[in-house]
Amino acid sequence: SVDDYRELARRRLPKIFFEYIDGGSYAEVTLKRNVDDFANLVLRQRVMRDMSELDTSIETLGQRYRMPVGLSPVGMAGMYGRRGEVQAARAAASGGVPFCLSTMGICGVEEVARTGVPPWFQLYVLRDRGYMRELLRRAKAAGSPVLVLTVDLPLPGARYRDVRSGFRGLTGLRAFLNQAQDGLTHPRWLWDVWVNGRPHSLGSVAGALQSGGGAADFLTWIANNFDRSITWADLDWIRAAWDGPLVIKGVLDPEDARDAVKAGAQ
Repeated sequence: SVDDYRELARRRLPKIFFEYIDGGSYAEVTLKRNVDDFANLVLRQRVMRDMSELDTSIETLGQRYRMPVGLSPVGMAGMYGRRGEVQAARAAASGGVPFCLSTMGICGVEEVARTGVPPWFQLYVLRDRGYMRELLRRAKAAGSPVLVLTVDLPLPGARYRDVRSGFRGLTGLRAFLNQAQDGLTHPRWLWDVWVNGRPHSLGSVAGALQSGGGAADFLTWIANNFDRSITWADLDWIRAAWDGPLVIKGVLDPEDARDAVKAGAQ
């Protein structure tokens, strides 16, 4: 079950990475509500139907998939398993479902596309619009079929777990010792990811990072580089650079959807 995989991840991963992927923002109220809401979904069972030929396939955004699910973008997936985004893309292709690559993935869009199935590409709105256009160009050149624009993160949430684990807040020697101890107490992860899973740069945005593109400065980079001024009117220049299918991720309120229509967002 999902809980089994969660427990396996907790045992295998250094604490800083497990707490990051398992946690949410602030007191994690929204995270808990999401989990509870999903658990409250009930499957409808129908009997005495012909089950000899089942078809769960779906066609969406110009692509056909075996079932209506997909692998969502996960930041730093390459720190949870060796070249994790590549592994995820291969698994998705094997299952006949889409895989969406995070802007903050360890593996860049070109590396993932070399699996033979180019990923959907998730894009954050960055202050450096020139670099955003470059990311769009790279995704298009790599053959990404769908762009997923994330708009629900004008301000990164305060992740208390990351402070408690030492992922954030520690600097210099203290940060190094904390991470070194964390890694050494998880030898399987150390060998798989730290030794054999390099490079640990954020493949798609490494060129925009100020200090080498490593995962360690990724949270600070997010806080300093996300564009908080984005509105529906700003989609025009994205559309000028991207002519394929576009998904807006993060529209939860009906009024926001109506605002999109008023602004002429397509």
